[in-house]
Amino acid sequence: MALDRITLSTFRNHVGTQLDGTRQLNLLVGENGAGKTNVLEALSLFAPGRGMRRAALSDMAGQAGSRGFAASVSLDTGDGGEPVKLGTGMAPERPGRRIVQVNGAEATAISLGEWLAMGWLTPAMDRLFADSAGARRRYMDRLAVALEPAHARNASRYEAALRERNRLLSDEAEPDPTWLDSIEAQMAEVGAGLAQGRARLVGALMGRLAELPEAPFARPLLSYQPRGELTQEELAAQWREERGRDRAAQRTLSGPHRDELGVVMAGKDMPAAECSTGEQKAMLVAITLAHAELAARGRPGVLLLDEVAAHLDPVRREALFDRLRASGTQVWLTGTEPAPFEAILDEASTWRVAGGKVERF
Repeated sequence: MALDRITLSTFRNHVGTQLDGTRQLNLLVGENGAGKTNVLEALSLFAPGRGMRRAALSDMAGQAGSRGFAASVSLDTGDGGEPVKLGTGMAPERPGRRIVQVNGAEATAISLGEWLAMGWLTPAMDRLFADSAGARRRYMDRLAVALEPAHARNASRYEAALRERNRLLSDEAEPDPTWLDSIEAQMAEVGAGLAQGRARLVGALMGRLAELPEAPFARPLLSYQPRGELTQEELAAQWREERGRDRAAQRTLSGPHRDELGVVMAGKDMPAAECSTGEQKAMLVAITLAHAELAARGRPGVLLLDEVAAHLDPVRREALFDRLRASGTQVWLTGTEPAPFEAILDEASTWRVAGGKVERF
């Protein structure tokens, strides 16, 4: 199933960890601080971006090592061919620079999205609906990349062009209109792709959520709320018209970097931010499961669920396991004890984690 022969070297508290014999459902059990989430974080690095904790590379390097780290996995692509060897890490002599390899050849972090559709749900995400709009934009983009790998390049190129336009707007000297035309043309090309990718993501999620029963998880109603035009030509024209306003503010005030994800709880017509913590968690689980099922229709999918089952009642927990079995995605779960996972222990690969070491359970 998807990832196997997972090796971590001097990654956080894992000096040398190897996990073999994975299945569709995989469980890591251990006390808080044992290193369970560190395994999930290492796996999350096989997706474009900064991983599930958005941590600096230097923070991932274990103290027992030489200030570098490495992680590797064997990826079964499902086509009957040889597994693909993926690796990532940081060399101590090049701190802050992430290394990515595919079958031993150097690659980019963005290119990992072409091999694997990765998703996760962590306790830190419980604040998503009350967090900033920027957090929800990052959430949208991470989900979009799992469905359309090219979305990562649009996001990266848009951010680079946006920084350049903002730099020109904040200069004391009046910016050259011709140079602004060129920058805005670049922004409009990738910005339109970025906005349209988000719109397709939300549409696909809503389509999948509508097919599923509302119980036992709360059904969220999602809406993509752009803060700019959606076509390349309209975006370029909008920024041209707003140069005076943006020059006064010394930054770009409209565009995909100001987009929002709207979330309302179905049945109550209540914004997610105003719902109870239990309702918010149930909606997050519903979105995560719908997205995992969509992602599994293309490339191999992996879903990381950190401390999810312990916060669900028995009915929702059993429903979660049923959905995970049917998702077609490889799933990694963590928990402090095996009891909440009794229903899947016979079919899951299980490891006990203690002090950064793992052993088969």
